[in-house]
Amino acid sequence: MSETPAAPCELCAQPGGETLWEDAHCRVVRVGGSEGVAFPGFCRVVWREHVREVSDLDVAGRRHLLGVVTAVERAVRNAVLPDKINLAAFGNKVPHLHWHVIPRWQDDSHFPEAIWAAPQRAVPARIAPASETLRRCLHEALDEMRMP
Repeated sequence: MSETPAAPCELCAQPGGETLWEDAHCRVVRVGGSEGVAFPGFCRVVWREHVREVSDLDVAGRRHLLGVVTAVERAVRNAVLPDKINLAAFGNKVPHLHWHVIPRWQDDSHFPEAIWAAPQRAVPARIAPASETLRRCLHEALDEMRMP
């Protein structure tokens, strides 16, 4: 169930990060900027059509989206070896269906709070994975899940 946004939608107009993988339904992007530095491997899964909620998708769309989110989680885990992965789908600021896949470490700048909370400490030095590494891990995870 696609809708036309009342105002221009940034995720309809632009990828939302460096595209690592895409198909006819969604794209996986690597988050850049300060969020990407503080949380190396941070990715978003963005649904192509402008819909607001997971429940706006049909059953096949929901399965596909959650399969891709799961594959991205596995890929990020394999690429950066975090202590935990946070999954979030808010859409309060950008009401376009997308999921955040956020690697977390016990010594990261915001732990144990959400990454949108006030930092608790300085950003620790971490080596960000190369985009090729994330792509390889993502393709391996998608292949395991038999995603096209």
